[in-house]
Amino acid sequence: MKYTILVLVGVLATACQQHESGSTAKDTESTRAALNTAADNTGKNERDRSSAALTPGNQGESEADRTVTQKVRQGVMDNDALSTTGKNVKIITVDGVVTLRGPVKTEQEKATIASIAQRVNGVKRVDNQLDTVTN
Repeated sequence: MKYTILVLVGVLATACQQHESGSTAKDTESTRAALNTAADNTGKNERDRSSAALTPGNQGESEADRTVTQKVRQGVMDNDALSTTGKNVKIITVDGVVTLRGPVKTEQEKATIASIAQRVNGVKRVDNQLDTVTN
């Protein structure tokens, strides 16, 4: 029994080594490129650190603001054309002003989400701070 287990462990170790060494030059090149490309979110981080930047914690507490946020979220979730990323944006309503924040896949998603917010009754203005990300 011990012999069988040792043989299986040896076979699995050999298979793992062969799999790892089977990566292509293209895989290695793309990995190196990704590691050498520094992510620079400095501008976004500075903007988000600002005391003027709204977060979900700033959501208005009035019934009207909560209802607006709920209706905008429902409209976003009901839109099958939006990606999962687009459906996860932050929606913050304060005194009827809807702030949209977070990443979206395309400019079209950005416009669609803003349009959904603008059509909700009780919205005075939409502050569209959505960012288009490319991957």
